[in-house]
Amino acid sequence: MTEFFNHFGQYIKVSAQLKEELTKRITFKTFAKGEMLHSADRICTKSYFIQKGLLRIYFLKDGREVSEYFSCEGDWTNSPRSFIQHKLDLYYIDAIEQTDVYILEVHDLMFLFNNFPEMERYARLSMGSTFGYLIERITSMRFTTAKEKYEHFCEVYKGIYHRIPLGMVASYLGITQETLSRIRAEK
Repeated sequence: MTEFFNHFGQYIKVSAQLKEELTKRITFKTFAKGEMLHSADRICTKSYFIQKGLLRIYFLKDGREVSEYFSCEGDWTNSPRSFIQHKLDLYYIDAIEQTDVYILEVHDLMFLFNNFPEMERYARLSMGSTFGYLIERITSMRFTTAKEKYEHFCEVYKGIYHRIPLGMVASYLGITQETLSRIRAEK
């Protein structure tokens, strides 16, 4: 669990008591490639911290899968609105490759927030980078060409883009796979 505690240590001082409570409340699981972690027909009650592997968050539009974002080692993943508001949401989560995760249940997270003020600081600080990413994504989707969208994607996901199937990349960019192939051939 070293990488798990190191992740928290980037934002807060992890006391021995917090470490003990996290250890008691966290579970570990391996998901096979293609396995579903969360379905949109359920309320999301778990957040997944990726130790090793790659997850995709997507929704269905007219029966097609539309990739929304990708998460890899060192990232937390859940269906945000569902997890926070305890409501159904539109997101599915699946494993693009075999993925090892630490799992934290929402009720355990609430316990940690209520009993360890530094956990609220952690959430606030770690969410700042997520918001920055979302603003960049919105700007990229609204104001750039397909080629610029792809270049932005490669920059944002520079360590993992080669691990993501091209169909999922095209879906994420909102372009056809043919257009993506043409853009990649130009490089």
